[in-house]
Amino acid sequence: MRIGNSIDFHPFKEGRLLILGGVTIPFNKGLDGVSDADCLLHSIAEAILGALALGDLGTYFKEEDSKDMDSKKILMKVKDMMAERNYKVGNVDSMILIEEPKLAPYIPMMREVIASILDIDKSSVSVKATTMEKCGIIGKGEGCLSMTTVLLEEVYYGRNKQRLV
Repeated sequence: MRIGNSIDFHPFKEGRLLILGGVTIPFNKGLDGVSDADCLLHSIAEAILGALALGDLGTYFKEEDSKDMDSKKILMKVKDMMAERNYKVGNVDSMILIEEPKLAPYIPMMREVIASILDIDKSSVSVKATTMEKCGIIGKGEGCLSMTTVLLEEVYYGRNKQRLV
């Protein structure tokens, strides 16, 4: 087994969609970044890379190639890199720090999207959200941060290279 963790922060910007966990959330501004700036999917992808000791997202996704990229594609590529190394996700535990909007209505959809991309059961994906009680840049509504820990499990193959797990 391997454990990885990561954080990702993006500031808010007018005129952008707010996308978290692959879900578009109605709000008057979105997160700024080269891609769609989905800090939840970014922290999950980078936690997987960390567990595999493969560096960070910037190593594999250059700014010039990632303009407006859907972060679901980023997570899919990282999942493929993980599978090539004979690992699968055991579970994901993520926390989103955001003052507003309230995310509770969207968390079940986020869990579904993440579980679908990673080919795991939704019961293995935890997404939580909290505020900073109006303190700091997050509390003042200037951005959003996501923290993630993942557990990876090695996938074993038999003599004929068939998946046993």
